[in-house]
Amino acid sequence: MDQLDLFGNSESEPQNYFEVQNGEYVHFPNFFNKKQADNYFQALLNKIEWKQESMNIYGKQINFPRLTAWYGDNDKPYSFSGITLNPHPWNKELLEIKENIEPEAGTEFNSVLLNRYRDGNDSISWHTDAEKELGQNPIIASVNFGAERKFQLKHMETGEKVELILKHGSLLVMKGELQHFWKHQVPKTKKKISERINLTFRVIK
Repeated sequence: MDQLDLFGNSESEPQNYFEVQNGEYVHFPNFFNKKQADNYFQALLNKIEWKQESMNIYGKQINFPRLTAWYGDNDKPYSFSGITLNPHPWNKELLEIKENIEPEAGTEFNSVLLNRYRDGNDSISWHTDAEKELGQNPIIASVNFGAERKFQLKHMETGEKVELILKHGSLLVMKGELQHFWKHQVPKTKKKISERINLTFRVIK
């Protein structure tokens, strides 16, 4: 798996834009400075209504290996993995983060899915964000606070792989056909690491 060297740019340098087969993404390793990222991380830990969701697999209820929460406009539920989430109303911190990233994403988001990875055993397996509610060629903006984690992309036809390290305060914007041709995951790790919060901002049609 190729490791892209994305960490040579300072916060004042231009965005890191990458084109891949059937998709594109923009990566800002230090979108929020450390003080901002620290403050948002603590606020989200304490203020978000985290929930342990589960899904039915072969007749058994299996807990997701992470905690989740869904926030956004009150008429925008979201369905995935056999569950439907109804949104909590936006809070101050989520609105601030949303307003900061929207100019870079080039869109106005109406919803956000939050995932809380409590340690290296928490993960999310290969999937796409291509549910019908997201429409054609959805723009997904991923904001990360807390422990660094590997983020892996894999082309569904060619098997090509890309791996990024998503840092505390980073922003990753996935665009174009990416969700229709590439799967992504955050794998488990045996390293002893602290908590991580990931926010994926979306537009629910």
